[in-house]
Amino acid sequence: MADFDTSRLIYLIVLLVMVAGWFLMQTREGLNKTLQHAAVWAMIFVGGAAAVGLWQDISRPASQTRMTDAGQIIVPRSADGHYYLTVQINGADVRFVLDTGATDMVLTQSDARRAGLDPDQLTYLGRANTANGEVRTAFVRLDAVQLGDVTDRDVAAVVNGGQMEDSLLGMGYLQRWGRLEIANGELILTR
Repeated sequence: MADFDTSRLIYLIVLLVMVAGWFLMQTREGLNKTLQHAAVWAMIFVGGAAAVGLWQDISRPASQTRMTDAGQIIVPRSADGHYYLTVQINGADVRFVLDTGATDMVLTQSDARRAGLDPDQLTYLGRANTANGEVRTAFVRLDAVQLGDVTDRDVAAVVNGGQMEDSLLGMGYLQRWGRLEIANGELILTR
């Protein structure tokens, strides 16, 4: 809970009060019906307001990566705490999770296929230690890697021979950027 959001807490408290109030109204026998109806309508109104407030959080896109006029790439932290980027590899959009603990840019087999590589024809001579154990890797060279307005050519990467959910944007690519900064829930890449 590094980013404590007071407005979310208030919405949750209001919802809890609504449910508790409804339960109280249903179990009390001596209240005037008009007072009961007024309380029910007040709870409906408050519940609607809380739902509208939460809807903005629910419907917000997971990632709104943007590029500034100064050439910086700004990546907001997603709800799961990771930073995700869509990078064009050989003209194909590939979704990466930024991983400063990864040495290389690592492509899943399906992302390698999308980028025009045939994982079945690669030679998996490398080995990498991951959280899931050791996996075999194949070294590749990517013709073009484009992030925002920046295109890099002849970029080294590896294709993972095992199962992986997302491709990893590791330090092999990130070091091409002059500066990498994490502040206020955003990752900023500057070239």
